[in-house]
Amino acid sequence: MKKRRVLLLAHQDLIPPDDAAEYTDEVYKDWKTEFDVITTLRQVGHDVMPLGVYDDLGVIREAIQAFKPHIAFNLLEEFHDNSLFDHHIASFLELMRQPYTGCNPRGLMLAHDKSLTKKLLAYHKIRIPRFRVIPIGRVARMPKNCEFPLIVKALYEEGSYGIAQASVVGSMDKLRERVEYMHEQLGSPAIVEEYIDGRELYVAMLGNRRLQALPIIELVFGKMREGSQRIATSRVKWDWKYQEAHGIDTIVAEDLGADIERRVAHLARRMYRILGLSGYARVDMRLTAENKLYVLEANANPDLGYGEEFCCAAEAVGMKYQDLLHKIMNLGLRYRPNESLR
Repeated sequence: MKKRRVLLLAHQDLIPPDDAAEYTDEVYKDWKTEFDVITTLRQVGHDVMPLGVYDDLGVIREAIQAFKPHIAFNLLEEFHDNSLFDHHIASFLELMRQPYTGCNPRGLMLAHDKSLTKKLLAYHKIRIPRFRVIPIGRVARMPKNCEFPLIVKALYEEGSYGIAQASVVGSMDKLRERVEYMHEQLGSPAIVEEYIDGRELYVAMLGNRRLQALPIIELVFGKMREGSQRIATSRVKWDWKYQEAHGIDTIVAEDLGADIERRVAHLARRMYRILGLSGYARVDMRLTAENKLYVLEANANPDLGYGEEFCCAAEAVGMKYQDLLHKIMNLGLRYRPNESLR
């Protein structure tokens, strides 16, 4: 790829230092993705300008006008500490006629709302867990035609935020307790779903109109304590010491069989199209012991850190980390806001 001027957008607290050697894992993991992307792009010759953003769009405009980037590498997942505002950043870049990486505004908005995503999938007859949304201030109620166990999540958050072993509930008392926690401690509406026991599968997707499904990745739970639920809690996702102690890893899924692999890839493509996603995304599914596939959600602009699920899937087809970043940049350069993605 020819050398580019790259404006990298990230939260102001996540702009990494030039050298991470002196930092502990606890500190490093907070800005690992930003560090990995910046250092890799610089190593292959790109001129990268990191820009920290909090609540001022003006700094983005000024950087675009002064630096004149070929592309904005968008790692900004919130604005004014509100993750629901992420699609406005993409909208602003489009208004500035600035090419950018990742998903378009409409796709970001649809994927971020778990309830809206599930309604769209249900309309298209894709199997999803039954669910109910409990707005802040409302009393917890069972989803229709559901039995315990259930799982309680934050309606709009990603990255396993707010998910713990206590998220899987087996009684009305525990359900009310967890919903109250979501409302009062996290300040989020709750989505209550039937708990699907099974293998946790991730499908990394690349593309705008023409899509590429990368090899299926499985979250392997290893040596979880007896009685623990095999779910992607915040500790499972982000605590490296916990992962090592319990043998938790992400690997290319084995022994699925050709039919399951075909069905998983087909579902991932359908979901990508239904939500009108672009750039790159990860589709999360569960496969039951009876080989039923349930689509859980789509993560637009998922974690691109080296060694994370998306990178593992790319490596499985021989795509090096820098090649993955270049692919994502090329998709951003080719995307046109007025083109149909369905």
